[in-house]
Amino acid sequence: MRRYYIYIALFLLAACAKESDWNTPDDSASIIIVDGIITNEPRVQHIYLHFNKSGLNDNAVALSGANVIISNEESTYQLTEDPQEAGTYVTDSIVVAQADKNYSLLVFYQSRVYSAQAYMVPGKSFPELTYKKNDDNDLYHIDYVASSFEADDPAMWEILIDWSSVPGYENINPDDARKRLLLYTLPTLDVSQVFAPLVEQVSFPAGTRIDQRRYSLTPEHAYFVRSLLLETSWQGGVFPSDPANVSTNLSEGALGFFGVCAVNSLSLTVTP
Repeated sequence: MRRYYIYIALFLLAACAKESDWNTPDDSASIIIVDGIITNEPRVQHIYLHFNKSGLNDNAVALSGANVIISNEESTYQLTEDPQEAGTYVTDSIVVAQADKNYSLLVFYQSRVYSAQAYMVPGKSFPELTYKKNDDNDLYHIDYVASSFEADDPAMWEILIDWSSVPGYENINPDDARKRLLLYTLPTLDVSQVFAPLVEQVSFPAGTRIDQRRYSLTPEHAYFVRSLLLETSWQGGVFPSDPANVSTNLSEGALGFFGVCAVNSLSLTVTP
């Protein structure tokens, strides 16, 4: 057994970083990126558009002046650009996505049309996440949200942590007392996922409010999330994956994903 651990240690010490060039096609800057999820929540729905980045560390440039339409078999919704937030397109009324409808997204920009189709699978109730007290102080951290693997029921988890109203924290910058985490339950289990780089642990005091939101994912949406994670969060670990194109349901000339999700949510307060 001791020899086994020595072999593992030698393997890890022998691992090295490989420098790679950021090569993009000459026309990559003309590709548009669509970040759009509509849900069954009764609210104004958002679609975010920006241009593809030419450099790895470049800032995304918002795409303004597009004509954006969402439709299903019964209704059509014209979106308008938010005057306060370039590249953000919103419905002009409350829209509630339905599980028995097929949705289409159309983006018209400079004589080109980009499209995507999506549908929604039903949501699912879930138990509260669990948290634990830190070993070295009086703060807490999230211990468990959900399984990272589920063959038939993929989901995205949005965890909103807010301790800005806890006594003793009222006078700090509210942004420093709020955190947003995204986790995923996917129908696949990859080696690069299991050995992904460590992420920073978020610590928070008793009295913190936590909102836990579950987004249902279609198989196509889950595949997009997996391909994106393979190129981002899961890179840099012990077993990085080979570079590959991220999947999309957008037509030629556009990347990203247009999804329709059912959302289930619950809230809890951290108690000692």
